Amino acid sequence: MTSPLTTTGSEERWTPRLWGTLLVLCAAMFLDALDVSMVGVALPSIGADLGLSTATLQWVVSGYILGYGGLLLLGGRTADLLGRRQVFLVALGVFAVASLLGGLVDSGPLLIASRFVKGLSAAFTAPAGLSIITTTFAEGPLRNRALSIYTTCGATGYSMGLVFSGLLTEASWRLTMLLPAPIALIALIAGLKLLPRSPRERGDGGYDVPGAVLGTASMLLLVFTVVQAPEAGWASARTVLSFVAVVALLAAFVAVERRSPSPLIRLGVLRSGAQVRAQLGALTFLGSYIGFQFLVTLYMQDLLGWSALHTALAFLPAGALVALSATKVGAVIDRFGTPRLIVLGFALMVVGYLLFLRIDLDPVYAAVILPTMLLVGAAFALTFPSLNVQATNGVDEHEQGMVSGLLNTSVQVGGALFLAVVTAVMTANAPEEPASPQAVLDGYRPGLAVITAIAVAGLLITATGLRRRRAPRSVVVARSTPAEAERVTVRD
Repeated sequence: MTSPLTTTGSEERWTPRLWGTLLVLCAAMFLDALDVSMVGVALPSIGADLGLSTATLQWVVSGYILGYGGLLLLGGRTADLLGRRQVFLVALGVFAVASLLGGLVDSGPLLIASRFVKGLSAAFTAPAGLSIITTTFAEGPLRNRALSIYTTCGATGYSMGLVFSGLLTEASWRLTMLLPAPIALIALIAGLKLLPRSPRERGDGGYDVPGAVLGTASMLLLVFTVVQAPEAGWASARTVLSFVAVVALLAAFVAVERRSPSPLIRLGVLRSGAQVRAQLGALTFLGSYIGFQFLVTLYMQDLLGWSALHTALAFLPAGALVALSATKVGAVIDRFGTPRLIVLGFALMVVGYLLFLRIDLDPVYAAVILPTMLLVGAAFALTFPSLNVQATNGVDEHEQGMVSGLLNTSVQVGGALFLAVVTAVMTANAPEEPASPQAVLDGYRPGLAVITAIAVAGLLITATGLRRRRAPRSVVVARSTPAEAERVTVRD
């Protein structure tokens, strides 16, 4: 692969082409996050226009999550095997076409199908894009800076999506579906020119077809089960049997991966404590925030009577803080290391959630809501880039797509799983109709307590990485080829 880096002495500087490469990848990440956040505000208008019930309407969101979370493992490994550039560009083209169709359809099933296809394409662009960064930028300050910009673009896209959806929905919900199409097309054209070519991995073991089938099936069924559990009932026979089937599929997947000469996921990477903490950190961090954003949106719109745009602007300080810190976080990671920043970010998020418990039916924004948004924004700015750096450091180039897919799977499954849990808790504590506003607010508090508990769990898990960080330590890392272990030095 030809790197667009230029070297002057012992220092490396970024060329215009390298900046262009990063901007293309950031555009895809921005689109993924933008698409997730924009559709939420538009749901009432979509339901009224297409005549969809509440149960059907949730699949406009869940269809995207199902395709995205279910196929990420396959997407990451496909990028390694077929070429990251090729996979990224093809998937981005599919995303653009699905966005166009989603804005033109006139039936609920077709809209849900277009959302599933968009989620499927994002399952390939996300790990391919992240692995292009980690194989283009050398591990260390260069990669840390690139990843901090890349991940903060995702958080910025999510925040901006809330604002755009509030504005566009006033004209037509179809504009929220159509907006990503031209952006994706521009990024695709630029990517054809700018993205570096990467060699395909050619292993003697061939493709892990059984692992791909089992891994994809288990992730699809897991996401489907947690999305449907609140409606079907967590203790219902259907939900219990679905979880049993997920466990059986995962057990079969692990057995296949242990024997495969070219596994979809090399289980040896999970022997690293830093890798496990990064995956569990991503699971709990994003899981707690997605539940928080869902609860706060209901609180602001249903109880306070705020408009969609007013609600979006309330979230804006968090996104603005993340965007402003994009180019600075890499240097902070270089100085303090990922474990400290991840723990600090989790701590800030927990404090923010605890402060939000002070909400009432007549809150003072500057005193109650704004401090929480700023703390959550600071937590995102520190934690999310650090999780990406920690997950991809020390991983061989030919396995970057695999690890990237695994990290994105943790993000999506965590969001779907914990949102379902928070929704179930809020539903169980909802007062009977008719209910006073105060009774409804009291029903929200157990959900906020669960959200805080999830963040605390993430804090405790990641805090174990702070022990014995005085010096690099030698560990045995299992390699995929050759089968023998190689002794290397790894810094947590």
